[in-house]
Amino acid sequence: MPTITTVDFFALLIFYFVCCKAPETTTSEITCFEVIAYQSYSCEGLGLKDIPESIPPTTEILDFSFNSLVALYHPTFSRLRNLTHLDLTRCNINWVFEDAFKSNLQLNTIVLIGNPIVYFAETAFAGPVSLKHLLLQQTSITHSSFIPMNNLGDLETLSYGSNMISSMLLPDNLPTKNLRTLDFQLNGIEKISAKDVEILKKVNNLTLNMKGNNINYIEPKSFNSMKFNSFNLAGCGDLSALLEGLYGLTTNILRLGTFRDSNKMQISPTTLHGLCNISVQEVNLQYVQFDNLAASFLCLTKIQKLDLTHTNIDDIPAINRDNSLNELILNSNSFNDLCDLNSDSFPLLTHLHIRGNTETMNLGTGCLKNLSKLQYLDLSHSGVASTSCCSTQFKGLSNLRHLNLSYNSENNLLDLAFPDSEKLEILDFSHTHLFINGSVGPFNNLRSLRVLNLSHSNINTSNEHILEGLQNLSFLSMKGSTFHSGIIKNNNLFLHAPNLEVLILSSCELTAIEEQAFHKLKQLNYMDLSYNKLTIFSSNAFSDLSHIYLNFAGNMVKLIPFYLVHNVSGKSIINLSHNPLDCSCSNNKFISWYKQNKDTFEDQDNTVCGAPTSSRGIKLSKVTLKCFSALQISFIVLGALLIIICLILIIRNYFKNRYIFML
Repeated sequence: MPTITTVDFFALLIFYFVCCKAPETTTSEITCFEVIAYQSYSCEGLGLKDIPESIPPTTEILDFSFNSLVALYHPTFSRLRNLTHLDLTRCNINWVFEDAFKSNLQLNTIVLIGNPIVYFAETAFAGPVSLKHLLLQQTSITHSSFIPMNNLGDLETLSYGSNMISSMLLPDNLPTKNLRTLDFQLNGIEKISAKDVEILKKVNNLTLNMKGNNINYIEPKSFNSMKFNSFNLAGCGDLSALLEGLYGLTTNILRLGTFRDSNKMQISPTTLHGLCNISVQEVNLQYVQFDNLAASFLCLTKIQKLDLTHTNIDDIPAINRDNSLNELILNSNSFNDLCDLNSDSFPLLTHLHIRGNTETMNLGTGCLKNLSKLQYLDLSHSGVASTSCCSTQFKGLSNLRHLNLSYNSENNLLDLAFPDSEKLEILDFSHTHLFINGSVGPFNNLRSLRVLNLSHSNINTSNEHILEGLQNLSFLSMKGSTFHSGIIKNNNLFLHAPNLEVLILSSCELTAIEEQAFHKLKQLNYMDLSYNKLTIFSSNAFSDLSHIYLNFAGNMVKLIPFYLVHNVSGKSIINLSHNPLDCSCSNNKFISWYKQNKDTFEDQDNTVCGAPTSSRGIKLSKVTLKCFSALQISFIVLGALLIIICLILIIRNYFKNRYIFML
């Protein structure tokens, strides 16, 4: 038996590594996704350890998140001198060394979220001439001075969220000239002293986010004379103690509530007394519980917007009418009747939101009649039902412009459903079953109405009066409606809205559209007929095909005669995806036109052949057909006939000569 020498063993080992080891994928072989050619690229989650050479130096936006860089050096991005936005989320970065971004003068945003950074060099951010946004969430930072503030003079956003910071003490060299957002949410800050935030007196219009810190003490007057845009203290502990510490603060928005998954914060009559010493326009108190709502309003009389979402209230007690409130948000509460709002207490109200009410809400009669300034009313998802909507229910709302009654129960609309609201511009009844009675259109007096949503409203489309009077309507959605016999006729209800620009008739079980159905809608530029049962691409139903969006996706179109598309210009967009298109010679002219005008078509990846079986699933742009024209076929047939005649003559002549020879 032959023995293996040492030399043979090493030779076999080298052979194994050279020939048998699977080749490793190098960075240069990995291709990042091109978002915008030569400008924007995404390398997210590709396991890269450096920047691929395939990324061109002209790149401005680079998403390099979820890779592995460990450290940032000057050469790391030196080739990409045009970078403006760099996302390095969760790249396992531990060190950011000197001049890491020195070559990236245009850099505007650096995202370092989720990196366990243990070291920043003093000149880490040298280079960019106007770095505006620096995001450092979840980077294990323990104090704000850990970040070198050199070269950050133009910073607008600085985020320390979700770290381990226990002190609010801000460095003396914090950039204040352009700072607009300072984020300390979800850290471990328990106390704030005047010294900690002294430097913020130099900042104007700041948004300060302290959400989710367990703050139990703010030194009184720490924020005295400061002017913020927004101050978020949601879920930060005892409101009474916090508000006392905010004495003298001026802010547009103050968020004081808590969160859905937290225990309800109890508000006693004295809890909000500190608001009397704060100048604020908007107060957010989501997910709190009131012991005495009327008494709690004592220091809320000067605010303009109040958010009481998810506060379990079922009525608003009468309060002093001498208040400045113009927007009230009461979403996800439990009102039984619209009159439980005591709307007389809010004479200046312009916006009222009661979305997602947990109880079926009765609209009552004239419950809002004193809200003559009301412009916006949202009653969606609130179980609203009425047998005679809506003339008495919305009596007195003469300035109403936006009304949302979507996702409610059955409502009967009588003649002139909104007689007092002639200024209505937007009306939404989607997913609310409507029954229209009477010989006059219920919206006949709404000459200012621009947007009407009747999708999935189970509306009777055979009623020719539905859209009467809507001369200025530009947007109409009737998605999910049904039409008699599934046909849109030339004489249809849409003729009452001659200025329509957008018409949505998707999922309407349509089977056909008559040839001139939309010819009188001269302004129409967006038509959605997707997910019906149309077998014909009915472009002849429209008067102008020069600049229109036609969505025929999800229908049953197979053949498209060339005369239906040859007038479509390059400014129009067509969607024919998810149709069983015929890719035989019967459809050859259209397929050729499609290839020449690919920019006209949307969702080309799903615009595929449905027949014949051999072509099923192939993109229309990839289909190759070998077809003969009528003229070519004529020549072929004529040639075949000539050949047959010649053969007959030759055979006949052969037998004739043979016969003579035999004689």
